[in-house]
Amino acid sequence: MGFTIGGMREMRTGSRRRGRTSGRASDCTTVAEFTGLWGWDVVPGARAAGSACSCGKADCPAPGAHPLDPDAVVKAGATLDEVTDSWGRFPGAAVLLPVGGAFDVIDVPEAAGRRALIRLERMGLPLGPVVATPEGRAHFFVAPGAAAELPTLLYRMGWDDATLDLHALGAGSYVTAPPSDRGGRGPTTWLRAPSLDTANQPPQARLLIGTLAYVAHRSPST
Repeated sequence: MGFTIGGMREMRTGSRRRGRTSGRASDCTTVAEFTGLWGWDVVPGARAAGSACSCGKADCPAPGAHPLDPDAVVKAGATLDEVTDSWGRFPGAAVLLPVGGAFDVIDVPEAAGRRALIRLERMGLPLGPVVATPEGRAHFFVAPGAAAELPTLLYRMGWDDATLDLHALGAGSYVTAPPSDRGGRGPTTWLRAPSLDTANQPPQARLLIGTLAYVAHRSPST
């Protein structure tokens, strides 16, 4: 995927040698870890302070929670030098991950997500990365195609007529990657951090949906 964990150390050293500011170097190293180590595309995102969005639009419909330029994709496999050249055009940008390529997302309330994680781990089921957002949501990374499959999966498992606070995000959506701020509300965090085994091979949604639906149905929305 372009470099190894050892290569990450090499690049961190290289960034110091080039004398870049620590904040910018840290941002670029984080992005390079996502592109090179985890194999994800990355897009620069807006930030918000109060109701103002860094995109500069006074009537921005989603302050601090959208791409600055959807076409400014830093592709999976990009090295630190390539990231630095690309990201340098968007200083201070939030790190957004496009959904629908390497993964789709199942979105549930964070409280339900935490309970589901415990159940899924006890059951020994495969798990991918899971993000907690400052809005109180949990984003489970699952194999691409889950957004299109979700209605069928819920129907087959008998959850199609239940009132569920459970949604799927597919192509055209973005998730804010930790530790970036989302919408001025605070940073996103990992409930389950990515690993070399799961980052680019997340589990099929059908393995998790039954447990997620059950816990979401029993848990009040936040």
